Amino acid sequence: MPQEQYAHRSAMQSSEGPQVYKVGIYGWRKRCLYFFVLLLMILILVNLAMTIWILKVMNFTIDGMGNLRITEKGLKLEGDSEFLKPLYAKEIRSRPGNPLYFQSARNVTVNILNEKTKVLTRLVTGPQAVEAHSQKFEVKSLSGKLLFSADDNEVVVGAERLRVLGAEGTVFPKSIETPSVRADPFKELRLESPTRSLVMEAPKGIEINAEAGNMEATCRTELRLESKDGEITLNAANIKLPRLPLASHSSTGSRQKIYELCVCSNGRLFLSQAGASSTCQINTSICS
Repeated sequence: MPQEQYAHRSAMQSSEGPQVYKVGIYGWRKRCLYFFVLLLMILILVNLAMTIWILKVMNFTIDGMGNLRITEKGLKLEGDSEFLKPLYAKEIRSRPGNPLYFQSARNVTVNILNEKTKVLTRLVTGPQAVEAHSQKFEVKSLSGKLLFSADDNEVVVGAERLRVLGAEGTVFPKSIETPSVRADPFKELRLESPTRSLVMEAPKGIEINAEAGNMEATCRTELRLESKDGEITLNAANIKLPRLPLASHSSTGSRQKIYELCVCSNGRLFLSQAGASSTCQINTSICS
């Protein structure tokens, strides 16, 4: 470059002064930035309003939320509560004076586990039945008296009286041991075996007592009263055997109403018309 031109350009730049370059966002970029800032503020306000609304609807407080309250003794629920997953608690109880309800669409199961999470006791209440699975089942009164218990070996009824209200009575497929069998006042007591025999045994005796009514024993074939070491006593003002066979011999030849009760060697009883002496030996033909 010639020296004259360089000196001319330098003189022109020095006469115009220093140039200033502006730094920043201008134009449509600046407007977009303001729009996004405004939109972000609106979203923050909406989010804050929604959070406040949720806290208000769910009733969040310092003590808990909704029907759930946190107390010194644990959690307190007011009203109906629904648990979608298992609930683990040391104790569940209702408010004083109010009942406690467990409601389910299918069944309610209560399990007792050991340290190895093995089920020891299970109570299942379903639509068809109530099942209890345990080694022993007991029912006690408020005073601690045993009313009912059942295990693999026996079933014990500890109440003073066992009442069966079924119309068909009580069926025992095998033997039964009891010190006393009584009916309710003014009710009949019936011991019946429709297809088999009825046997009553006792080491020290059997007492059958009907204080205000009749006693009736009916069987199909044989009725046997047996005492191995003692005796059988029939103590009554009148003892009637209406269907005993009657011997035809008559010592007087005339009809009379006085008879003698005779017994055969096989134990059969029959009546013989009384005479001056015993007529049982004369009518032994009826024993054959």
